[in-house]
Amino acid sequence: MSQDLLPPIVMVFAASDPSGGAGLQADIMTLSSMGCHPLSVLTALTVQDSAGVEDALAIDADWVADQARALLEDMSVSAFKIGMLGSVENIAAIAEIISDYPDIPLVLDPVLASGRGEELASEDMIAAMRELLLPQTTLLTPNSLEARRLVLDEANDDDDPDLAECARRLVGAGAEFVLITGTHENSTQVVNSLYGENGLIRADAWERLPGSYHGSGCTLASAIAANLANGLDMAEAVRDAQDYTWQALANGFRPGMGQYLPDRFFWAREPEPGDARTPA
Repeated sequence: MSQDLLPPIVMVFAASDPSGGAGLQADIMTLSSMGCHPLSVLTALTVQDSAGVEDALAIDADWVADQARALLEDMSVSAFKIGMLGSVENIAAIAEIISDYPDIPLVLDPVLASGRGEELASEDMIAAMRELLLPQTTLLTPNSLEARRLVLDEANDDDDPDLAECARRLVGAGAEFVLITGTHENSTQVVNSLYGENGLIRADAWERLPGSYHGSGCTLASAIAANLANGLDMAEAVRDAQDYTWQALANGFRPGMGQYLPDRFFWAREPEPGDARTPA
């Protein structure tokens, strides 16, 4: 096959989610669904199901680095996507690796806690993310809770910045763009806002779907990485990825006793009568 016909390759650093709802498995499915070839670098093992995370075990940082180096010496990547990292040592190892590829876009999904609230990143890990990864990040994709935590750890106890101020501080810390998602906000619609060095670039409002979903943030970040790898500019990549993610959630399913899982291959299934949904 001609090199021109190869699918874009995206390298993902993430933890394994054996439920298939989030983490590395969600990234692989999303990237594949959107026409990319995923390279997977495992950062941690987890014990979890559709209800939540029970335990996590970080992979040794040398193993993380060796996984990535072996792949990068063999294949050229069009984008990086980072999810759950597992340890400060892993953050340092990954930051060193991606520093060798400054022209490759990096999408960082700062996984600080599970959807059920289990802590997945220590204060030391958050500090390492800010210091080592944010200055290399093309797009940071925190939800509103993560955005506040990322900036409040460095602020005064009585500081209460709004989301626009959080974005300004995160851009000031080195991220080129910041997309803050509004799933956790008390609003009728979910509003996702993209910011750059000059402030708000675009805000998109989506119908708030009923139920609770496992892996929505992983899906969105990976979809954006896929779009960037496919050559879209940032604003277009973010808008298109939101539409894909909304459709995956709207067609989600509940295979267990916990949350719904996004159907990342919704486009490949014949819809049942009355199932078709369109965003508001």
